[in-house]
Amino acid sequence: MPAKGKHRRLKSSTLTRGIAAVGTGGAVLVLPVLGATIANAAPAETAAKPAAATAPAAAAPKTYVVVAGDSLAKIAREHSLSGGWKKLYSDNRSALGSDPGLIHPGVKLTLGKKAPAEAAKKPAAEKPAATRASAARADRSARTTTLTAKPAIAPAKKSYTNDLDGWIKESLDIMAQHGIPGSYDGIHRNIMRESSGNPLAINNWDSNAVAGTPSKGLLQVIDPTFLTYHVAGTSMDSYDPVANITAACNYAAAKYGSIDNVNGPY
Repeated sequence: MPAKGKHRRLKSSTLTRGIAAVGTGGAVLVLPVLGATIANAAPAETAAKPAAATAPAAAAPKTYVVVAGDSLAKIAREHSLSGGWKKLYSDNRSALGSDPGLIHPGVKLTLGKKAPAEAAKKPAAEKPAATRASAARADRSARTTTLTAKPAIAPAKKSYTNDLDGWIKESLDIMAQHGIPGSYDGIHRNIMRESSGNPLAINNWDSNAVAGTPSKGLLQVIDPTFLTYHVAGTSMDSYDPVANITAACNYAAAKYGSIDNVNGPY
């Protein structure tokens, strides 16, 4: 009589590949058993977005107390004020009065806000290879054209005579570049009244001289006024004819509209 086979329920494993033996009337069959594996994917972690940077608060205006020897131009320059002395004067006109050339120690000035620093520019994305190659060819072509082209001839620098006529004409050209009004006749008329055309003239007897700031040069300008209305690109020497004329005309434009409107002491 054939031996009775033992029948056992086989367990399945989720991780291994096993062998099951099954009896069939005396013979043993070896069958592979495949374990079922179930993989559960872990949810991807969501990257947190960085918080947007908070823009720094704008700096509040500052207060400055005038000391002896100060001028609006000097204060604006030392504090890097946007708009220069003219903006500083405009912001503090009620405290300074009608003459920006005369400021007194102890006066409190409000200094405007500084312009914010320019934001850093993001680097440009790299261009495709075809675009870079095309740009390189264009660059080589441009350089070749530059090498073969004749250099442009720079215009000759304008020259002026070293006398009253030349000083006035040079001053007028500089004034035109800065938008300062005035005519040859208006400047010449006031020079002849103030200094008789002597660039080294100085007044040592009037109230300005008594106060320690004598009037100097062709248009008899005191140092505080000269520093306040000095025109960029000219000498810082108040006796320099062109620097003296342009500063005086800049002052006259601010106070009278133009040097042409000045017909007496100013």
